[in-house]
Amino acid sequence: MMRHRLRDPVTGLLFVLPMLVLFVIFRFVPALGAAGMSLTDYQISGEWTFTGVDNYAKLLDDPIFLSSLRVTLVYVAIYVPLTVMIALGTALLLNAVVFLRGLFRGMLFLPYVTSFVFAGVIWKWAYDFDGLINGLLAHLDLGPVGFLEDTSLVLPSLALVQTWKGFGYSMLILLAGLKSIPPSYLEAARVDGANAWQRFRSVTLPLLRPALFFVLVIETIGAFQTFDSIYVMTGGGPTRASYNLVYALYDQGFKFFNLGYAATIGIVLFLLVFVVSMIQRRFLDRSTS
Repeated sequence: MMRHRLRDPVTGLLFVLPMLVLFVIFRFVPALGAAGMSLTDYQISGEWTFTGVDNYAKLLDDPIFLSSLRVTLVYVAIYVPLTVMIALGTALLLNAVVFLRGLFRGMLFLPYVTSFVFAGVIWKWAYDFDGLINGLLAHLDLGPVGFLEDTSLVLPSLALVQTWKGFGYSMLILLAGLKSIPPSYLEAARVDGANAWQRFRSVTLPLLRPALFFVLVIETIGAFQTFDSIYVMTGGGPTRASYNLVYALYDQGFKFFNLGYAATIGIVLFLLVFVVSMIQRRFLDRSTS
């Protein structure tokens, strides 16, 4: 009996061992290297000197870092709720559709497999003063609107592009969560007189909590790591209105070669994602309990 009990965990470990080794080599070790590099003045030549927490102290006095932090938080606050609401809404609609469900699901998921650069180029043209959107607004005697030139509109415009590009993955996760809910629970609530909103709030939402938490975390991480669309569409402008933390990390590491300072920004970004994810978990547990 003891031999059989030990054999199952060892067999499972052998199956996951290759991926575990790759994770340690390409994820864990570089993360530790970045943490160590953030405590140094690392040069591209390989020379470095230990500086302690000087890089972290420098962040607090860096107006560009503080500005990029504000831009990142505002962008996350716009993108994550927008994406989750659209993903949840489309998942609920697909869950109710019985005709051509696969076709609709494929059409809605199609933007997710589109290249970020390609999507950015297309949407940049659509946002131009002589682009598609302003052309439609001209027929309504509105505009033109500088979606990417106005500092108050650039982040919502970028968030809309990122939502169009990425909501399909979260939609499938939530749709799978909806499919796992036993229909008998909803039927019992319907028999008890609960309307559609009451069934959603009291039955669907609590049972969808694990999938919803997963979607919130991955979308939050994606929002904090947004770079491709900003690089293609705005270059961090106008006047650094879309200059986020990842763009600041890119500039410090690959433009100015301040590798230790760039690693410091990366560590701060990791801590931000971790803290926000923990807050989301506490809030979700409390709101659905």
